[in-house]
Amino acid sequence: MPSPVLILPGIGNSGPQHWQSLWEQANPNFERVQQNDWDHPDCDEWAARLETAIQRTKSNDTVIVAHSLACLVVARWAATQHTPIKAALLVAVPDPSGPIFPEEASGFSLISKQKFYFRSIVVVSTDDPYSTFEYTTGLAQAWGSDLVNIGNRSHINASSGIGDWLEGYKLLTTLRE
Repeated sequence: MPSPVLILPGIGNSGPQHWQSLWEQANPNFERVQQNDWDHPDCDEWAARLETAIQRTKSNDTVIVAHSLACLVVARWAATQHTPIKAALLVAVPDPSGPIFPEEASGFSLISKQKFYFRSIVVVSTDDPYSTFEYTTGLAQAWGSDLVNIGNRSHINASSGIGDWLEGYKLLTTLRE
């Protein structure tokens, strides 16, 4: 039986053309972690909602698929006492000290650089407006994550024109095996 998958969107949730939404539509057993307020994220609150969702899966084989700001939520969650998971796919990690990091997001400035106990892959675009390649590479190293550079794909979202992003789905498949 394949590992349960939790979809963890960033600020604003992932719209209908975002690869996370397309994956969820194609896989009825994928579950989106719901937040109280998608437009004013609070890192600790979102991490608590992630923990609750993981507990609901009742599986130590859960795989998290996080995009953007949600990657920082995973890092916060992983640095606290939590339910074990199998792996995480972290896509387009933003820099909270960057010039266009959302002002309405709170609690993201102190991001844990603690090594994860679970397998993880960080996917980076070389022209992401929310982060630099160097920043993301540094976090991937600190977290003990594999790094996958997909070139110039902006913020790896619906606006990037990647559709259902088969390359990313293959990465998820390797984490679920």
